[in-house]
Amino acid sequence: MGVDRAALFHLATSERLERAVKRVPGGEAAAWRAASRYVAGRSREDALPTAVRLLEARHGVSLDLFGEWVSDPVVADRVRDDYLELVGTLPPPPADAWLAVDLSHLALATDASGAAARLAVIARALPDGRRVQVGAEEAALTDAVLGCVLEVAGLGMADRLGATVQANLVRSPADVEVLADAGVHIRLVKGAYVEPADAYPYGEQTDVAFLRLGFRLAERSTPWSMATHDARVREALQLAHGPVPVEQLLGVRPEALSDLQARGIPTRVYVPYGEDWFRYWLRRVAESRGA
Repeated sequence: MGVDRAALFHLATSERLERAVKRVPGGEAAAWRAASRYVAGRSREDALPTAVRLLEARHGVSLDLFGEWVSDPVVADRVRDDYLELVGTLPPPPADAWLAVDLSHLALATDASGAAARLAVIARALPDGRRVQVGAEEAALTDAVLGCVLEVAGLGMADRLGATVQANLVRSPADVEVLADAGVHIRLVKGAYVEPADAYPYGEQTDVAFLRLGFRLAERSTPWSMATHDARVREALQLAHGPVPVEQLLGVRPEALSDLQARGIPTRVYVPYGEDWFRYWLRRVAESRGA
């Protein structure tokens, strides 16, 4: 991985940088103009029209309220309630509208059992046929994230859950087997974090790991999707296994969605919103640096 990309990932976690940019006259407005390509809005009311537009274009959506690393259970309960309100405002089925959440936003790091309980409440509130996709976070949280997902799946809600597996983690083949056995939908990604150990570097090794995991998921007939904008990897799996659903980020290579849809490949767009948009935007900038 090149220095520029790694440095930007580091900056994407910096509250200090965010405060500095927002203190500069006009800094926040300029950053928001750049970020709004990738962010549906600062509020649920802002985001819903974007979701509706995508649904009308026959793409599925996954809506995510920005937030992570909550430690206060009272705050985490408010986040849960915000998601419950979101459930009530989504277009009714058959509109293909899912939710997405990072479990650290539900106080995973300080209250794992509470995070699982909050996730269960959100999943239980969904209409049949909808899921809440649990995001991948730093590798240090993977065991806790996996534990919460499996706990809620064990309550009879596997068909309302999705888990994100990062191909760059050495542990992911074993995680795929456990999640597939539990009947949880798997969203396969390359990996959004720069990990200090037990991970493949950005590039060829991660691409190969992604392909191997994709072939394994297809062989198992596990419900899964590939969340990647890498056309080479995506096309290799499509040619081998047929119309595997594809997920993309809002604002990233949107022209690919129409092509995929015309070929009969199901598509879904990640639609994030909320006040904590700044560092998400920097992550998108970092990911655009291929070196």
